[in-house]
Amino acid sequence: MKQRHTEFVGFIAKLPLYEYEPSIVAAIIFIAFFAISTALRLWQMIRSRAWFLVPFVIGGFFEIIGYAGRMISSKEAPDYSKGPFIIQALLLLLASAFFAASIYMVLGRIILLIDGEKHSQIRQRWLAKIFVTGDVVGNKSKSDLGQKVFIIGLFIQIICFGIFIFTSFLLHRRIGKSPTPLSDLPSIPWRKHMWALYAANALIMLRSIFRVVEYIQGREGYLQSKEVFLYIFDAVLMFAVMTILNVVHPSQIGDLLKELGRGNWKLEDLLSEGWRESTRVGGE
Repeated sequence: MKQRHTEFVGFIAKLPLYEYEPSIVAAIIFIAFFAISTALRLWQMIRSRAWFLVPFVIGGFFEIIGYAGRMISSKEAPDYSKGPFIIQALLLLLASAFFAASIYMVLGRIILLIDGEKHSQIRQRWLAKIFVTGDVVGNKSKSDLGQKVFIIGLFIQIICFGIFIFTSFLLHRRIGKSPTPLSDLPSIPWRKHMWALYAANALIMLRSIFRVVEYIQGREGYLQSKEVFLYIFDAVLMFAVMTILNVVHPSQIGDLLKELGRGNWKLEDLLSEGWRESTRVGGE
């Protein structure tokens, strides 16, 4: 593992340094944006004890440190040192994988909450494990030397994430056609969390496609020659992902599951009209 990590860092170090002078203003702006969003996410997670969001918080810190690396580089122009460059290249690339890991776990908890196991192509207990393994395999490919293998790793992640998006959509569609008793309750706002996941998934997928095209084009490609593309197709998209899940916070799913687990709710009570009206949570 240590050897592969060293090889990965070595590959990043061999990449050409910036084809432009990094903007200190843009870096500082996104350090602030990600710091605010990550601090809010950390507070929400601790308050609700939604520990399945730990990877998401780690991804937020990766974004902060990554743009801090770009800020340092902006002060070194034109004689850039490799340290800050490697930090920003590595952490900004890996942050989305940590976001995805929490998203996988959110879907698994939605399945548990609405008793939707029979509608899922993949058993809930294996859902996060399978897709996280796919990300790990993709990152393992990135750790091998060579740009081609690096790009293959990015493609593996895109394929795995695409399968996850399809799995989410199919689950939603099947439940729409054949609802479970819990999925029909307005008191359980699982649909709004599904739509939040769709939005976050689409943004992560768009960012991943950008990264693949960027590395395929290489140093002489148009995307790597203009800093603005990094901010449009990475910084803005990843901040949007964090904002969406700050607003529609998955801890609500965890809280509802905890209530069910404690036995505070019984199915007959959940299905009663009086319970629906007296304990309505949120809305969809």
